[in-house]
Amino acid sequence: MRNKPYILHPAALYLLLAMAVAVLSWLADIYGLAVADPSTGGTLHVRSLLSAEGVRWGVRHAVGNFTGFAPLGMALVALLGVGLAEHSGLLPACARALSRSRAGRAAVLPAVVAAGVLSNVAGDAGYILLLPLAAVFFREAGMHPVAGIVTAYVSVACGYSANLFPAMVDLLLARSTADACGGQGVSGAGPLCNWYFMAASAVVVGAAVWWQGRRLSAAMGGGGGVPAPVRPAKALSRRELRALSGALLVAGAYAALVALATFSPWGILRGVAGGMARSPFMAGALFLVSLGLGLSGAAYGLLSGRYRTGGDVARDLSAGLPPLASFVAMAFFASQMFACLEYSRLDRCLLLWMAERCMPLPDAPWAALLLLIALAAAANLFMVSATAKWSLLAAAVVPAFAAMGVGADWAQCAYRVGDSLTNAVTPFMYYAPFALACMQRHVPEAGFAALFRPAGRLSLWAAAAWVALFLLWHALGLPLGM
Repeated sequence: MRNKPYILHPAALYLLLAMAVAVLSWLADIYGLAVADPSTGGTLHVRSLLSAEGVRWGVRHAVGNFTGFAPLGMALVALLGVGLAEHSGLLPACARALSRSRAGRAAVLPAVVAAGVLSNVAGDAGYILLLPLAAVFFREAGMHPVAGIVTAYVSVACGYSANLFPAMVDLLLARSTADACGGQGVSGAGPLCNWYFMAASAVVVGAAVWWQGRRLSAAMGGGGGVPAPVRPAKALSRRELRALSGALLVAGAYAALVALATFSPWGILRGVAGGMARSPFMAGALFLVSLGLGLSGAAYGLLSGRYRTGGDVARDLSAGLPPLASFVAMAFFASQMFACLEYSRLDRCLLLWMAERCMPLPDAPWAALLLLIALAAAANLFMVSATAKWSLLAAAVVPAFAAMGVGADWAQCAYRVGDSLTNAVTPFMYYAPFALACMQRHVPEAGFAALFRPAGRLSLWAAAAWVALFLLWHALGLPLGM
């Protein structure tokens, strides 16, 4: 009888990664590893986590590292609303109503992909909200819920920079680009300098993920140790249809109220200066969506007869939280690993060291841009923050491309393409533990291999399509944006 292969638990993996960061920081400190930081003009040194000060820091901040881990709080807030909407019957009813026709079932996959690619308008909320929602809709449409989770995760991760609409990431990256251009006469910096290309990229990346998502859904339809999908449920009863109509009316009224509070002249959810950047609407998008789901779910439960008292609502309000148990265990060790990496500066030093190795750039502009894409993709495997990486790289990369006659908009665009390609295949992505926790709700023994193997295939196709689009855009000399 063959023994089952040993699978390292994700929490143990993050513990080992934290230990590796500590040892590497100690070795780098002993040998005096330091790199020039072009963003400040100074020198960046690695701080040892095994020094006396490093140990004191680790003990002092262990609890704060965990409670300050952003995905943990975001998941708690999101799953309150999603859990109520699911257990009240609202989400299954919506999915059943949609999947009664062949066209409706076929629309589930492209709708999830489109929502994932466009979700970066609301920052990182797509990682938390879309994954559990995709699982419900895939299940009710007769597809495996894990296929929905993987497809949604890759759509959000690979399409993070691509969007039909300007997003916060455009503004943040443009600031670093403008700082790198200051006083050097470099053109092409601005929040919309990549808008045309990123809008086209949203279509191309979404199409690539959708095409491979179809294959993934078909492959996970049963067999190979994967549980068979749940078939679409029966048609909604008259009472369920009335409850669904009432819940949708509540959702529509809530959406209208939020829109009025955001886009009207007296909108209190706009920024202090009247814009959307750093506005309460953008900062609180996750809470606003979760609240809307919760209110609609409560309305459905009351109208369908599931809820009769406030205690019934409170019961289902917490029903979505049990799946977080495995996520909390992973999040504790993941938060410590990410905090250790930030404290040691090991990731920033490694990024700048890699950038130094890539200099001087190739003479051909297209080759230099491809090199920047590869650099960003490789660095993203251990440092996933797009704005943090670009704030370090822009001061060196933008002038180097300017010396070749390549505008800052092309340098920033190439960086953005590379930065998104490997988001879905690295354990250093902040939201990878949450994606795995969502998968373990349906396949309890799932590990990171179960996430990264299919995500890698989808990401590879998205990367090939995106890089091909970039090279074609460059060859035709099309404008990247405004």
